[in-house]
Amino acid sequence: MTQSVAVVTGASRGLGRGIARALGRCGFTVYLTGRNASELEAAAAEVNAAGGCGVSVVCDHRDDAAVTAMFERVRQEGGRLDVLVNNATAVYPAELSAPGPFWEKPLHLVDMIDVGLRSSYVAAYAAAPLMIATGGGLMVHISFYGAVSYFHGPAYGAAKAGTDKMAFDMAEDLRPHNVASVSLWPGFILSDLIKAVPPEQLPPELVARLPTFETPEFSGMVIERLWQDPQRMQWSGETLIGAEMGQRFGLKDLDGKAPLSYRTSMGAPEQRFLCSD
Repeated sequence: MTQSVAVVTGASRGLGRGIARALGRCGFTVYLTGRNASELEAAAAEVNAAGGCGVSVVCDHRDDAAVTAMFERVRQEGGRLDVLVNNATAVYPAELSAPGPFWEKPLHLVDMIDVGLRSSYVAAYAAAPLMIATGGGLMVHISFYGAVSYFHGPAYGAAKAGTDKMAFDMAEDLRPHNVASVSLWPGFILSDLIKAVPPEQLPPELVARLPTFETPEFSGMVIERLWQDPQRMQWSGETLIGAEMGQRFGLKDLDGKAPLSYRTSMGAPEQRFLCSD
């Protein structure tokens, strides 16, 4: 049986790393991209330990030629591409979450439109011919509730809102080729970095909320189930909340809980999610 192949961008840490681990548990060959070679190698080793095959590829998603070369490597080595997870983004957590209006914050916050929105477009551009040749697949573009509500300011919001619209428009072009394109909103993530910090060193309000956070693997579980769904193309073009998809598929997080949807509290309008049962 041919092994399924996935590319997860920005997989050296955080959400992308957990998604890669989850796909490894499902037997995927996972190409993990990022800029830090040692972190990528450690992440690829976790994919191997989970039962998949992890391949670390150092790739700066600001470099279009490097991205194109990475997908050519996937074509030559794997011969197919079933799942693309566009997760790479330029994030500056402390500066994004600092109080104050956007003009009083560093201008480089706008980088997430370049490495985030634009880099996802470039990756999809390079991946599409291989996915079409494979005979069907799934593109997942990681976004967030900041697309429809104020969260970390206009640079963050523009990147996320653009990601949702990009996923929709790509779906229109890809539909005749049986390749689905969706935007996925995870919840608040219990990353490896957060877990490594002693609770006494975290803000008390964050510690109180941590039990409600979802693991990064949960998004990977949702992605794999969506890829397996015989009705996958019905979801194409949609912006999907990971927690709600988990409920639909009967998935639980690694600790057994059902992650929370923040549709109401984060202002996601009902009409954005149109797929019927």
